Amino acid sequence: MNDTRIAIQLGDREIILIGTAHVSRESIDEVTRTIREESPGQVCVELDAGRYASISQNDSWEKLNIAKVFKEGKGFLLMANLVLSGFQRRMGDELGVKPGEEMKAALETANELGIPHGLCDREIQITLRRAWARCGLWSKCKLLASLISSAFTTEKMSEEEIENLKNHNELEGMMDELSSYLPKVKETLIDERDRYLAAKIWSSGIEAKTEKGLKQIAVVGAGHIKGIKSHLEKIFANEESADVSALEIIPPPGFLSKAAGWLIPLIIVALIAVGFIQAGAGVSLSMLLRWVLWNGSLAALGTLLALGHPLSILVSFVGAPIATINPFIGVGIFSGITEATMRKPRVGDAENIAEDVGSLRGIYHNRITRALLVFFLSSIGGMIGNFISIPSLAGLLAK
Repeated sequence: MNDTRIAIQLGDREIILIGTAHVSRESIDEVTRTIREESPGQVCVELDAGRYASISQNDSWEKLNIAKVFKEGKGFLLMANLVLSGFQRRMGDELGVKPGEEMKAALETANELGIPHGLCDREIQITLRRAWARCGLWSKCKLLASLISSAFTTEKMSEEEIENLKNHNELEGMMDELSSYLPKVKETLIDERDRYLAAKIWSSGIEAKTEKGLKQIAVVGAGHIKGIKSHLEKIFANEESADVSALEIIPPPGFLSKAAGWLIPLIIVALIAVGFIQAGAGVSLSMLLRWVLWNGSLAALGTLLALGHPLSILVSFVGAPIATINPFIGVGIFSGITEATMRKPRVGDAENIAEDVGSLRGIYHNRITRALLVFFLSSIGGMIGNFISIPSLAGLLAK
């Protein structure tokens, strides 16, 4: 079997799946060649509107309002998106290929030949939010660790290694590894999207279908080919619905997740209250001061490590205790907005963000990514401060 190209005959519809590596020159050539040779009635690509805009519009990052991102609670999502795109870009730079170039080439070829085309992937923000919502605390920690390590990795891949990513055996090994390390993430990033992509490919073909049937070409990541084929066959056999609207809903947090947000502040307040009852106002005031110092100082230290503005450091110190008592907000929102306000992103920051995210020096130099770093490190610092303060407060009670 050709690992990068599968033709499926489903009644009077033929669907040709082309599996690509997103930074592969060979994938670009194969996609354009196949579209020209097959002259399909429709072309689908594994892109959503947002990602298509980012690879086709040079000014897409210039429209980013970083302060608005923080206010809407999307700081972590933007960080994850930047890290993933930065990792792909680093691999592509070594080969002179931009990430997603094969998808762009497919759409450009379809436009040139007058072939109807469509985007068949789920919005990246929904995918990331669903993946995050389905992770437990331990899985979230592992996911964050993986993202951080991939952001600063210096590992390089040869062109041959990247082309091997399309090989069936290589993919099986990678999927098995991801499944064992982060099963919920694998389900959301791969399994769910296999079904989503298959349903959108099928549905978009219904409108383009003629009396003589339809030949479709779908350009997708090689890791999705096997799953998409299986789901297309199930949809054709009426064993599965083509309605995947349920996969666009963000799962609400469970009871434990909601309770966890209140647990830390409740423990801290309870310890200080017990200190007041047992030992009086002096001890409870000492406990309150100790908690504020641990929580605020480590949040401020995180901002300092991010080389944040002096006012951002002060805001982190003052804002951390307030954010702890109110789980609906985080200190990173305060410090991130302050950083973005005091050091407003420049046009060059937006233009170079994709390149800057690929190195530690670039992240610190770029005002957008540095604001994100302030947001992230102040949040982590405040969180660590809370965990440390609890045994510290308990120790005062024991004296």
